[in-house]
Amino acid sequence: MPGTNLTRDEAQERARLLTVDSYEIELDLSGAQEGGTFRSVTRVRFSAAEAAGTFIDLVAPSVLTVELNGERLDPAEVFADSRIALPSVVKGANELTVTADCAYTNTGEGLHRFVDPVDEQAYLYTQFEVPDARRVFASFEQPDLKATFRFTVTAPAGWTVVSNSPTPAPAEGSNVWEFAPTPRISTYITALVAGPYHSVHSTWEGNGRSVPLGIYCRPSLAEHLDADAIFDVTRQGFDWFEEKFDHPYPFEKYDQLFVPEFNAGAMENAGAVTIRDQYVFRSKVTDAAYETRAETILHELAHMWFGDLVTMEWWNDLWLNESFATYTSIACQAHAPGSRWPHAWTSFANQMKTWAYRQDQLPSTHPIMADINDLDDVLVNFDGITYAKGASVLKQLVAYVGQDEFFRGVQAYFKRHAWGNTRLTDLLTALEETSGRDLKAWSKAWLETAGINVLRPEITTGPDGVITGFAVLQEAPALPSGARGEPTLRPHRVAVGLYGLKDGRLVREDRIELDIDGARTEVPELTGRARPAVVLLNDDDLSYAKVRLDAESLDTVTRHLGDFTESLPRALCWASAWDMTRDGELATRDYLALVLSGIGKESDIGVVQSLHRQVKLALDLYAAPEWREQGLATWTDAALEQLRAAAPGSDHQLAWARAFAATARTPEQLDLLAGLLEGTATVEGLTVDTELRWALLVRLAATGRADEKAIAAELARDATSAGERHAATARAARPTAEAKAEAWAQVVESDSLPNAVQEAVIGGFVQTDQRDLLAPYTARYFAVLKDVWAARSHEMAQQIAVGLYPSLQVSQETLDATDAWLRDTSDVSAGLRRLVTESRAGVERALRARAADAAAAG
Repeated sequence: MPGTNLTRDEAQERARLLTVDSYEIELDLSGAQEGGTFRSVTRVRFSAAEAAGTFIDLVAPSVLTVELNGERLDPAEVFADSRIALPSVVKGANELTVTADCAYTNTGEGLHRFVDPVDEQAYLYTQFEVPDARRVFASFEQPDLKATFRFTVTAPAGWTVVSNSPTPAPAEGSNVWEFAPTPRISTYITALVAGPYHSVHSTWEGNGRSVPLGIYCRPSLAEHLDADAIFDVTRQGFDWFEEKFDHPYPFEKYDQLFVPEFNAGAMENAGAVTIRDQYVFRSKVTDAAYETRAETILHELAHMWFGDLVTMEWWNDLWLNESFATYTSIACQAHAPGSRWPHAWTSFANQMKTWAYRQDQLPSTHPIMADINDLDDVLVNFDGITYAKGASVLKQLVAYVGQDEFFRGVQAYFKRHAWGNTRLTDLLTALEETSGRDLKAWSKAWLETAGINVLRPEITTGPDGVITGFAVLQEAPALPSGARGEPTLRPHRVAVGLYGLKDGRLVREDRIELDIDGARTEVPELTGRARPAVVLLNDDDLSYAKVRLDAESLDTVTRHLGDFTESLPRALCWASAWDMTRDGELATRDYLALVLSGIGKESDIGVVQSLHRQVKLALDLYAAPEWREQGLATWTDAALEQLRAAAPGSDHQLAWARAFAATARTPEQLDLLAGLLEGTATVEGLTVDTELRWALLVRLAATGRADEKAIAAELARDATSAGERHAATARAARPTAEAKAEAWAQVVESDSLPNAVQEAVIGGFVQTDQRDLLAPYTARYFAVLKDVWAARSHEMAQQIAVGLYPSLQVSQETLDATDAWLRDTSDVSAGLRRLVTESRAGVERALRARAADAAAAG
């Protein structure tokens, strides 16, 4: 990959030496319609603690001039890889000017350029986290060297340009946009979005002031933009965060820009948040999609305070940045007055925590507060521990110190460190002051150790069914092979829920909240009480731990999982069952039976859709091969039955339509898909709109029922960028050797595909029904992986490394091939080794789960 890997030690030394004052950046984007390169001029003023040598970061095809304190430096001598050497900065004030030709990208990094096939216009946006501001302007690329930024941009006529500062009006007859300086912020949250974007504007009114709000998208998506709904969520966030943080929103305006081919969900650029434009829904989606979009909107808004106003000193605290935004966004959804999603913690338990549990059982598991030595480390650390486990532990911390005390500590933290950089200890110190709790031991146990605990109830009863003893047992399973650290027992704040079966419904009769620690914690409060039908540890999902049910509770839940009156305990039991399946404690066939017995009663659409994904994954990877087809047939028949039984036009009907389309397999089922696509078959209330049409067509293509002609016809019907991506998926999904070779060549042997199209091709290439067709690509994957990683940008290389790993080839041979590659390529980066090791762990887990499923067959 291009560029030099900045280390933490280098960053600390540069921060010791330099204080950066301001950047003035001039960008000439007048040739953006044609692409190629753009002129970038950076003038940066900084002071040095002493006369010394240092460097500034830049990734560019060519550097034209470098001038330091009036002295011209030869670019050929000082520029290499991603650095410009500054051999002689002076003590005190310095001024550096760098002129370069920088490159537009199609990888979602730096300044991404996209041409919309609808209007053939170019659209630009920046994405700088972690180290990609250096692709657009010369910068001291680390979070603790904050400065002000003043952008001047020359753009094509008719374009709109948006940055962190309010958008100015160009002088009459001019295409030059001169932005006012920003407050002191980090390089990675600066932003520039430019193109003939459509926009809608409003305001947030509160606390005696008005904040301008803007929403932007491409004109080809404008008809689908539900701006009022987005503004409503945004205003709700402003109200709740200003109250909870007791600090005014720190920037002059708040724009949300829905941009194409975005790698992440969104990015917290100060006052100019970029969001993937798949969140502008072109077709009907379920309420779960709106809930997810709202969480993304609130997550980025929370970052305006935690991340942008107060910023981590180094990437060790990336987890805190992301976990805080995740926790507070879910809390806002769950608790803000008038929220549409008061059940948000149910979604969190069923999705985010499942992600965390999976990540925490990989060989790459790491403490929440990871040891980030360099940029390579952080680039692969945007994972389930950084986001989901961290947010789960923050929820545990809130329960531990008290919610009011937590937010009082956060308020003190913002007041104390506004516009500065901090470490974890700064937040913990504030929380200790407001809560009176000593958090040093808590921090060591939760943030500085890896792995997950298992909680089990130990219940004894007398002959009359009265509880005679109750204890919570805590286990610390051995860490996965290759993981660093030792198993750790931790303090937990948990609730024990007691549920009775009344008129066929499971109702919570009581709840006890307590601290547990060590291997065994007695709960005397429950002695002498009648044994309930279900005892649920970690009720309300306060702590982060895998929970197991006692035998009697498990028996009741197996028969009545769908009968809980509340969604959160159902979600916790669903999550426990899924975890047991992944661990080989519950056979895939038994998990399928459990889901089929209860999913029809599940009202939470997000949980239903999670179950759809999990069942398909279990059948594809964890089922015994000799039973897999039977299991898939049972599931597909059930999905069709649920589709026909669902309320016409409901979210459940749409979800079941997609679940059915994903696994339809018999001639009759595929005939139904074809009929729905052609309009010769109908399901009452089901609208076969653009996105659903593509879901049907991709499955038909993957099963050999739709050819290139059919794909081309659908693309002509949907001649948009989304249509192009879907068509790429459908073509790669075709069950022929020629289609697979073509897809492989597009992704591996060429580097011309944009990021979103490459992702689409990989998604089509990997079809679970095509294991035999894909088998030859195992050896080809390992033969090219090292070279691909070295040649591509991080985002593009990671897509290939993870997406094309032979995960479907669940066999000892795949493990052996992986081990041989790991053994023979010791010189590859730690980031790549981590991704391959994680993928290997998936195959190893699948082998264990298959053995458990085969054993259950008797």
